[in-house]
Amino acid sequence: MTKGPNARLADLFALAGWSKGELARLVNRHAGVMGYPQLATDTSRVRRWIDTGETPRDPVPKVLASLFTERLGRVVTTEDLGFSRPGQTASGEPAEGVPLPSGQVAAVLTEFTGMDLMLNRRGLVGAGAALAAGSALSSAMHDWLTAAPTGATAHGGVGHGGPAVAAPAAYDRFEAAPVGLQEVEALEHSVEVFRAWDAARGGGLQRKAVVGQLNEVGGMLAYHQPEPLRRRLWGVAADLAVLAGWMSHDVGLEPTAQKYFVIAAHAAREGGDRPRAGEALSRAARQMVHVGRPDDALDLVKLAQSGSGDETLPRTRAMFHTIEAWAQASMGRGQEMRRTLGRAEDLFASDAGDVPPPSWMQMFDEADLHGMEALAFRTLADHEPVAAKTAERHAKRALVLREEGRQRSQIFDYISMASACFISDDPEQADRYARLALLSISENSSHRTWDRLREMYRLTGEYAGYATVEQLREEMRDVMPRAPKPSRGGRGLKDADELKRAPGDVRDIRGSRGARSV
Repeated sequence: MTKGPNARLADLFALAGWSKGELARLVNRHAGVMGYPQLATDTSRVRRWIDTGETPRDPVPKVLASLFTERLGRVVTTEDLGFSRPGQTASGEPAEGVPLPSGQVAAVLTEFTGMDLMLNRRGLVGAGAALAAGSALSSAMHDWLTAAPTGATAHGGVGHGGPAVAAPAAYDRFEAAPVGLQEVEALEHSVEVFRAWDAARGGGLQRKAVVGQLNEVGGMLAYHQPEPLRRRLWGVAADLAVLAGWMSHDVGLEPTAQKYFVIAAHAAREGGDRPRAGEALSRAARQMVHVGRPDDALDLVKLAQSGSGDETLPRTRAMFHTIEAWAQASMGRGQEMRRTLGRAEDLFASDAGDVPPPSWMQMFDEADLHGMEALAFRTLADHEPVAAKTAERHAKRALVLREEGRQRSQIFDYISMASACFISDDPEQADRYARLALLSISENSSHRTWDRLREMYRLTGEYAGYATVEQLREEMRDVMPRAPKPSRGGRGLKDADELKRAPGDVRDIRGSRGARSV
């Protein structure tokens, strides 16, 4: 069946740089490696896939996805190549690939994680794709998120007739089989372990383990499990997908992170947990602020707020507002930001604690509330320097309240505090907090902490000739990783070599205030 040129495949084919004949030979060779030695294709078939939109039969789409994943160094799925899944027509393909078709969540989850694991094994780095616009995701997912799951989706997408095996992904296959209560409880416990490790050490060290665990859960969900276990498995899948996304974001794999957040929202909705779906999308919003796209963040956080449902706890709604406020601060909207943070504080205070928060909300405590407020005010200080003093107050409070085991958040607090002090013309105190951040930052695998440190380094340029700060700048240059992955959309400095080349009078990022005389 043809449908016109396959633009997605054509674009990726151009990026890969193969000829049609070369791709045909690679498909035949790679198919043999993947266990399909009988497969044979030629140049004319490749031309029809690209020019006429012909969809090849299985297992060719999986082979192509694996080839493009390896070639481009980022996850490429069969849907990214423009191929429809069984039962899904091309005309019914959703905009931007979301929402996922009914009954396909487990299959998409399994395929995506399988490809991600293949990249991990081969030492490749996921990069090169663009983040979807927040408005595109919001428009595509709004009606889907607010409507109740029906039909196949409400039963895990497999109906009532027995097992439905998810499509194999790359080299990773998990045979669908029933699971018991003890297995599900063990999976839920593993989520807590991974979450604690991420909070303490950053996402880089355990990301592969989380993705592997999620891949196995996707296989379990391909089997028609009893309803209570099915819902809990979907909850585990949502938790692991959020963690995989957050860890990917933490190490600069931004398109991969966004895909995991979208998968997490789907998994949560499959399990009937709309607040969790909203929280997953709020992570995507927070990611957008970090990469310098606050307008997209506002679109996503509004979707998270509207799609979470009436059962969302006040503390969760407070968290949504802190992300919204950070986006507003990035755009210089000081009055809106203050009003939004006021609502966050009121909601947080109104949570009587009579309903225990879900496990995924236990990381957002009073320390996190103040930490996010410090970040918002420090960000606003780029536009309104007077906001720096308020940022200092919230950062100090966050540090007092911060629990042990939250090392990454503590580093962020130190950096917010030091940056605010530099803006407030208090270099002595700024130097003290900056050095506290440096003490532990090298033991953390979070690239986001280095991104924030680079922003602080720019602020130190105003203090050229100030002996203590000059020594601090030298120490920062010495410990800065040589080649971190840039994740700020061009904002900040890219690596330690650029730090060493940076002049002492780095431009004042706050606009017209000019350099200080020290």
